[in-house]
Amino acid sequence: MRNASLLLPVFFLFSNAVFPATLHVGVGQTYANFEAAAAAAQPGDTILFHGGTHSGGQYAANLQGTASQWIFIKNAAGETPILEGGSNAIQLSDAAYLHISGLTFQHQTGNGFNCDDGGTYNTPAHHIIFENCTFRDMSASGNNDLLKLSGLDDFEIRNCTFLNGANGGSGIDMVGCHRGLIKGNFFENMGSNSIQAKGGTQHVRIEGNFFRNGGQRTLNLGGSTGLSFFRPIDATFEAADLQVYSNIIVGSWAAVAFVGAVNVEVVNNTIYAPENWVIRILQETVDPDRFVECGDNTFRNNIVWLAGNLPTETNTGPNTRPETFTFSNNLWYNAADPNWSGPDVPVTDVDGIVNEDPMFQDAWIGDFMIPMNSPAAGAGYPVSEPQLDFYEMGFDTPRSIGAIEANPVSDDFEIPSLIGSFDLFPNPGGRHLTTTFTLAKPAFVKIELISQTGQRLALLPGAPFGAGTFEKSFEVKAAAGWYLVRMWADGDFTAQGWMQVGLRP
Repeated sequence: MRNASLLLPVFFLFSNAVFPATLHVGVGQTYANFEAAAAAAQPGDTILFHGGTHSGGQYAANLQGTASQWIFIKNAAGETPILEGGSNAIQLSDAAYLHISGLTFQHQTGNGFNCDDGGTYNTPAHHIIFENCTFRDMSASGNNDLLKLSGLDDFEIRNCTFLNGANGGSGIDMVGCHRGLIKGNFFENMGSNSIQAKGGTQHVRIEGNFFRNGGQRTLNLGGSTGLSFFRPIDATFEAADLQVYSNIIVGSWAAVAFVGAVNVEVVNNTIYAPENWVIRILQETVDPDRFVECGDNTFRNNIVWLAGNLPTETNTGPNTRPETFTFSNNLWYNAADPNWSGPDVPVTDVDGIVNEDPMFQDAWIGDFMIPMNSPAAGAGYPVSEPQLDFYEMGFDTPRSIGAIEANPVSDDFEIPSLIGSFDLFPNPGGRHLTTTFTLAKPAFVKIELISQTGQRLALLPGAPFGAGTFEKSFEVKAAAGWYLVRMWADGDFTAQGWMQVGLRP
């Protein structure tokens, strides 16, 4: 009897345990679409999209994991699910603790993907991660965004691709969003903006992204928002406390617009060939009794490369405070005018460099690395952030101007203590790459290629290894060019180096 009484609590515990489930979505799977899977999902579950085309127009309210049990919404390994059409591919209201990865959204008529707080401003959506997703080809021409975020806090958008936005829309449009990270993404052919942060958006870091033809304003730091849509409802600014670090911006009508923005830092970026203006300083939401006029912003340690003379480098509108801006240690180069006297900026650019060629490696193919003898090398202002450049290499002391450090601290093939060795061959390589590495202790290892424009290709998405020496071979499906090869061991340790990859066998 004593033994039986001891077993009963154990049986009761296991009979009531809830284990994470995988909810398969697609043709012939358990769930025909996302809505059905979302209705059944519990904290800790994975909603797994299988390859093929899935209908857009999906909606889910209150889909929430927990801090210890996130819900994962992802692609099946090696498969490419595409969410096609609909007003929105997916709309989430009042969502929390979701990790969305490996999905493609295309041909929507409203917004590509919409995540909002359901109009309940006191309970924002929160803790959402978008990773390795593609948002592309809007089937609309108005104010339609590839990724629309309204009332979202504590979020990340990492290693995603944004292509061919609507003429009047944005790649990412944030209204009243807070505490976010937008890092390592690729944007091309946007309409109005690549990224817009307005409606009380605050504490968002935009870092290490590549923008090509990013729209009328590649970065619209602020904007114009209807008073009923601000979050919080009594916000006194369109945008505040944004950090724009280590980005590369190619083309667009204007690279950076400060619009009703305060305490925004634009530091260590590379701006190449803007068409009409480099910077705009505007105030589109005007109410002196409520809104702080645009001002107290910083533009520092940036390379600005101009293809020719612009009407003006800085376009300043009324109801702004341009005299409160800080400009320092920027390099300005006009490739068409050797006698150019420098930019029109609202205050003195302290220790700025005028009309000296930064000596990009090959800007035509998107390679904005600079050599040690570049005038930008070691000429930056000593800021504490950003610590890492566009390729996530450490800035030197003194740091370089621009998005890419001339003398990175984590130089080629630096070996941390956990990684005893890391070799790559052949280099130059073809379609096949072999790596050997030695680990001093067991670790979770990831190996990836990073293109010159920052796009990532996972060679080894992540796997556990014991201590010892290992050899791994991969088939490389990438365009010919130079790639940064990075190895991660337990996340904090890296070994990295540049190699040339070709398309030959």
